[in-house]
Amino acid sequence: MITVWGRTTSSNVQTVMWALAEIGLEHERIDAGGPFGGLDTPEFFAMNPNRLVPVLRDGGEYLWESASIVRYLGARYGSEQFWPKDPLKRARLDQWSDWTKTTLVPAFLTNVFQPMMRNRPGERDEAALARGLEGLMKVMRVFDARLAEGDYLGGAEPCFADCVAGVLLYRYFTLEIERTHLANLQAYYDRLTKRPAYARHVMVSYDSMRAK
Repeated sequence: MITVWGRTTSSNVQTVMWALAEIGLEHERIDAGGPFGGLDTPEFFAMNPNRLVPVLRDGGEYLWESASIVRYLGARYGSEQFWPKDPLKRARLDQWSDWTKTTLVPAFLTNVFQPMMRNRPGERDEAALARGLEGLMKVMRVFDARLAEGDYLGGAEPCFADCVAGVLLYRYFTLEIERTHLANLQAYYDRLTKRPAYARHVMVSYDSMRAK
C-alpha cells in the first residue's frame, strides 16, 4: 500500500494525489502539516529532513518533493501515455513540469495567491498585486500557446506533466482576480474539471487558508 502524508489543501499534495488516482494506484493519505501539525516529530524528520509535505512511502522507501514523486510514480507504474518511454518525448513534457516550479509557481502562488490569502481586503498591497497580475498574465499566455497543441500536455489523455502544471488552475480560475481570456487555457481547465481524479483531489476549497 502506498501512503501519502499531507493535507488536502496543499497544492503539492494535490499533485501527488491526482497522479495516484489517474494511474489507478491504491493508496492511503494521512493528514499532516498546516492545522494537523506532525512535521516537527523525529519520525517525520526521518522521512523528510525539510519537514514539508507531501511525503510518499512505497514499500519501505520514502520520497519527497511532489514533482519528483510524480515522476517516480510514472516511471514505476504509469502507462506509456502517462510516462513516455522515449527520452526526448519525455523530456519535452518534463520541461513543462520544471517550468511550473520555476516560473508558474512564483508568478501565481508567490506573487498573487499567497498575498491575497495572507492579507484581508483593504490590507493588501494593491500596487504589488497589480504588478504580480501583470507578470502572471504573461506567464499564462505562454501556457496558453503550448495548450494549442492538444487536449493535454501529453496528447489525448493526461500525463505526469499535467499533474504538476494543471494542479494550480483550480485556484487560478476561482480566485477573485481579473483574468485575460485565454481560449486554450480555459478549454484545458474545463477538460480537467470533468476528470473524476481532478475533481476529487484538486478542486478542494482553499477558504481555510484565508486571513481571518
